[in-house]
Amino acid sequence: MANSKLGGELHQQRGTAENYGLDAERYDRTRPRYPDDLVDRIARSCPGNELLNVGAGTGIEARQFQAAGCTVVGVEPDARMADFARAHGTEIEIARFEDWDSAGRRFDGIISGQAWHWVDPEAGAAKAASVLRPAGRFAAFWNVAEPPAEVREAFRKIYVEVVPDALATRAYSMPVPPVSSSPLLTKTIEGIRKAGGFGEPEQWQFEWEYLYSKDEWLDQLPTQGDHGQFDPEKLERVLTEVGAVIDAMGGSFDMKYTAVAVTATRPAS
Repeated sequence: MANSKLGGELHQQRGTAENYGLDAERYDRTRPRYPDDLVDRIARSCPGNELLNVGAGTGIEARQFQAAGCTVVGVEPDARMADFARAHGTEIEIARFEDWDSAGRRFDGIISGQAWHWVDPEAGAAKAASVLRPAGRFAAFWNVAEPPAEVREAFRKIYVEVVPDALATRAYSMPVPPVSSSPLLTKTIEGIRKAGGFGEPEQWQFEWEYLYSKDEWLDQLPTQGDHGQFDPEKLERVLTEVGAVIDAMGGSFDMKYTAVAVTATRPAS
């Protein structure tokens, strides 16, 4: 989950988000997908199959919802990510969601995977309510990762030594809060309540696991948080030392994920 333990006004910190498009192919290849149960529950709870994907990125969740029978239009501020998504079958319009012109269109559902923290939570919720049809559903969701305790501690030591001011260093150094109390989730819920136009927000959770090989984890690392802003020599050192830790653990480790959605619906009339 993108810095779920850090809080702060992430929607005002565009520099980190804008790094993700530097290697859109790697981002799309390595970032985790979302469990089918989450996709199916959201799709089934919408009054129709026309969805708007906010912060669509390279189209990861858009393709999953398309496979579930939905039509998806994406909104994405990074042209590099948008180009990749278009090349892989997703219709994308380039804009920040708060500034995006719906041109009078309305949707049955709004989805946002691993991206809503880059949107102003109150202004974004108000915009979402304005473009949803009656009974339309809003769902922002994230994968929350929790490595085994020994992996977490070994990684923490590396980041403290090499990049002490990095977002990952702070995340690994702080106590692990319950998923339901993550600042990203609470800010999203507060934004929905303040904006009005929705019923009471809910949280849905789906547990899953993934066994990462060393190569898979190292391939993904440059797409996480502010890794793209590291000095190249420091990034290489992080990759080398993290790789050595995983080798010492047998060459792989099991990551526990919780896919968690904050969701709310427009009134039916």
